[in-house]
Amino acid sequence: MSTSPTSAADTAAARAGNPWVMLALATVGFAVNFWAWALISPLGALYLKQGANSPLGQLSQSQVALMVAVPVLVGSLGRIIVGALTDRFGGRVMFPIVSAVTIVPVLFLAFFALDSYTLMLFGGFFLGIAGTAFAVGVPFVNAWFPPERRGLAVGVFGAGMGGTAISALTTVPLSQDQGRTVPFLLTAGVLAAYAVVAWLVLRDAPGRVVPTTSLASRLSANARLPITWQACVLYAVAFGGYVAFSVFLPTYLKTAHGLEPADAANRMAGFVVVAVVMRPIGGWLSDRLGSIRVLATAFALVTVCAAIAAPNPPVTSDSGSNLTLGTVAFLVMAAALGAGSGAVFALIAHSTEPARVGGVTGLVGAAGGLGGFVPPLLMGWLYGQTESYAVGLWLLSVTSALTLALTVLVVRRTAASHPATPVTA
Repeated sequence: MSTSPTSAADTAAARAGNPWVMLALATVGFAVNFWAWALISPLGALYLKQGANSPLGQLSQSQVALMVAVPVLVGSLGRIIVGALTDRFGGRVMFPIVSAVTIVPVLFLAFFALDSYTLMLFGGFFLGIAGTAFAVGVPFVNAWFPPERRGLAVGVFGAGMGGTAISALTTVPLSQDQGRTVPFLLTAGVLAAYAVVAWLVLRDAPGRVVPTTSLASRLSANARLPITWQACVLYAVAFGGYVAFSVFLPTYLKTAHGLEPADAANRMAGFVVVAVVMRPIGGWLSDRLGSIRVLATAFALVTVCAAIAAPNPPVTSDSGSNLTLGTVAFLVMAAALGAGSGAVFALIAHSTEPARVGGVTGLVGAAGGLGGFVPPLLMGWLYGQTESYAVGLWLLSVTSALTLALTVLVVRRTAASHPATPVTA
């Protein structure tokens, strides 16, 4: 009995896997790896509170900022290579590899580094590997969905950045109540379980195009695309702002508003949750309204909210309204940064041929991570010079305003002239 080409194709697709199941597994993997990536961040405020009694000794604002920022730097730069490797080998191979390799620095931190600042930096350097999972998931998910659904799909995947909220909510309480190594051992166990499941269940999309050129030539070609460097700038501000606040907000709230480390971590988790919820919404809106409109709105909101938060003074017993105003401003910024992050990759999905999405994602993801690496260091240094975070927040407002201008004046034209699918201007 003969089989029609259409039914044969349908059977092959069914055997390969369900797109929504693949999306769900990729999102879980992203969340688990981001949980690991953010393990050090909540400890910063705890060490500042403990002062000289901290197991690492008396740390300055700049030292804490460097400690929480090192994994961000490595995870960002590593995305360039991992994104290109994902184009070549597929997410079905790269997801379990990244997850399994991340277990090593997590266990190193648990057993060797918690009493040494130098070893914390060393372990944090390799912990950055977890941050490269983003560059695995975007091309993996992108290949599973038709162009008109890629904004939503990549946005849903991006919600896995909520793994940082898991770290924010669990690291400090577990460290204080169950022992310092427990958060790291728990994360290592989850990473191991995910690596096994990913190896057994994940499948690359049928018809995935495998590049045949060298890694260097692909990186060079992708870097020369106008959409690449433009999306790098957009993502450095949108996702970089999210990462910067997710790693530095506990320290900011502890220092500027006198909050306890657990309260500061919980408020940071609220910031993360809002951004996570808005990321798929940003992708969905981009599919329907166009990524440019979503991006322009997001950067306009960040410009205004950062300006509102900048002059907001530390809270005192008679100025609780200042904390309330700051909370509202930061939550609106979280929503804008989340939606903007989703819109950037909707823009890439709509403007880049599928075989290049991994390479472009790696470069853009690196820019986003670097955008999150610099602000904590700058905020820590500026606070040391001025005992205020106002200058850093004003810089964010100005940077976002300039990015808004880039979006409406330059990126709009690029998106209109290089559409993989139509992008509403």
